[in-house]
Amino acid sequence: MRVLVKGAGVAGLTAAFELATRGAAVTVAEIRHGLGGNASWFAGGMLAPWCERESAEQPVLDLGRDAADWWEAATPGQVTRAGTLVVAAPRDAGELDRFASRTSGYRPFDENEIAQLEPDLAGRFRRALFFPDEAHLDPRRAMAALHNRLAAMGVEFRFGADARHISGFDRRIDCTGMAAEDDGLRGVRGEMLILRTPDVSLSRPVRLLHPRFPLYVVPRADHHFMVGATMIESQSGGPVTARSMMELLGAAYALHPAFGEAEIVETGVGIRPAFTDNLPRVEACGRAVAINGLYRHGFLLAPAMARQAADLVFNQDGTKELAHETVGQRRSA
Repeated sequence: MRVLVKGAGVAGLTAAFELATRGAAVTVAEIRHGLGGNASWFAGGMLAPWCERESAEQPVLDLGRDAADWWEAATPGQVTRAGTLVVAAPRDAGELDRFASRTSGYRPFDENEIAQLEPDLAGRFRRALFFPDEAHLDPRRAMAALHNRLAAMGVEFRFGADARHISGFDRRIDCTGMAAEDDGLRGVRGEMLILRTPDVSLSRPVRLLHPRFPLYVVPRADHHFMVGATMIESQSGGPVTARSMMELLGAAYALHPAFGEAEIVETGVGIRPAFTDNLPRVEACGRAVAINGLYRHGFLLAPAMARQAADLVFNQDGTKELAHETVGQRRSA
């Protein structure tokens, strides 16, 4: 079976992997001239289903539980299993209680336990929630590793190619996000910074709760930190706004004052495709399948969506059942 995957973001790459491992001859067509530049490129890379449950529905936790295992198997060495630490300033203790009431899988930490886990945060926070089973990865490195793995498996990549002009395939998988022709999608703008400072050391993602502007900081290699991210109901892909820049930097400074002296290495904007319920969908139409609506959960939910899409491709008799299951998950939210 020959399958064309449209789009080389996280949805397209994970779908290509699931299809190729099941024996399909896969070609990936990407309108850009290489990896990067899409919403996946500006993601945080947190594989944090329990934390995400605070603002997401139950299917996000159910579908994302095995994401770290999937990424570790597909891209060995790319996943860091160090958990997630959630903190709040003493004046925002109520936010920590609210977060705890909506989540599970955490351990309450006191000031001493915070210091043992993240020494650079010693004395800065009195209470925290630690989610030991969560993980994270660097999206850019993981995408590059998955691309290389797919190429080694014989998957063909056509960069700078318009999939509308490519024919000769048995099935097509649309993973083009906001470029897809779907009136039900809306764009959610996410802005991020990458800072560099040798004066802060973190071993895991840290979420700083705030009633108005919550923030997460994800450590990356060579003293780099990804700081994000805003959620603005907008499809504008313009540069980071001054207001967002000030809020992101202010929140990072509140986490640790040394971020005030950090270098701003990069700013970025990603437009996340979302449906009205903020849950992803895998839908079949004839011999085409679409994966979309990953919202802010791209790396977390893409493996599960890729498996569902591959099931639809290889089990035509079960198409209606699998599609109904996805709809049922959305309705149960």
